Amino acid sequence: MDSPGQQLSWQVATVVALRPESASASTIVLDVPGWSGHLAGQHIDLRLTAEDGYSAQRSYSLATFSESGSRIEITVQLIEGGEVSSFLLTELRVGDRFEVRGPIGGYFTWLPTSVAPLMLIGGGSGVVPLMAMLRARQAKAVRTPARLLYSSQSIDRLLFRTDLSSLEAAPAGPTVIHTLTREAPAGWRGEHGRVDRAMLQRRATDPALEPDVFVCGPTPFVEVVAEHLLALGHAEVKVRTERFGPTGESS
Repeated sequence: MDSPGQQLSWQVATVVALRPESASASTIVLDVPGWSGHLAGQHIDLRLTAEDGYSAQRSYSLATFSESGSRIEITVQLIEGGEVSSFLLTELRVGDRFEVRGPIGGYFTWLPTSVAPLMLIGGGSGVVPLMAMLRARQAKAVRTPARLLYSSQSIDRLLFRTDLSSLEAAPAGPTVIHTLTREAPAGWRGEHGRVDRAMLQRRATDPALEPDVFVCGPTPFVEVVAEHLLALGHAEVKVRTERFGPTGESS
């Protein structure tokens, strides 16, 4: 795991599995010999290099928690006009190799030893590092209350839908609330609309309980949600944010 001042080197990762997560996203399982483990919430840099020497680099959140072992997972959402996400989702095959560097990041991480309630708020592919936190919580049998508010454009773009349902159904599982910002299907039981102050007041953990709050998604989403959380009484020191830019290829 990274530490201040540590110089991370590029390592060769081999694709060992590809798992569809939605109509436009897949999880890529990688084997990275010598991987030292990582915290829930950390990310990697990924570098693709063509035969002519052209290279492209992006950052992707890790979708799992791991104390040891060589396997890591990233979940990639197809971005319109995104050269890297397009390649990873349409051209990549099991056995292919590329370079990764990591794990990176220490601020936006959750430790299973925390005794505070856990409140996660994700927009789009911003749910990926939050999923790693929920998986870490389950792996360590943490029973402190946890809640996820997950905003997606439409039901066909929901990531980890089956896994989230399984986590929620497990003993002491988290409460999972979905909201769709576009048309909701008939019989939809979740929220409908963007995450605003009223929704957070209804659905977020009471600030009096001093939860650890993690917010991840596109920059406008994160800024609006963080502003509402502070207005509702959450302490600034308890609200951690991570955002990605217009391309959505860095998270």
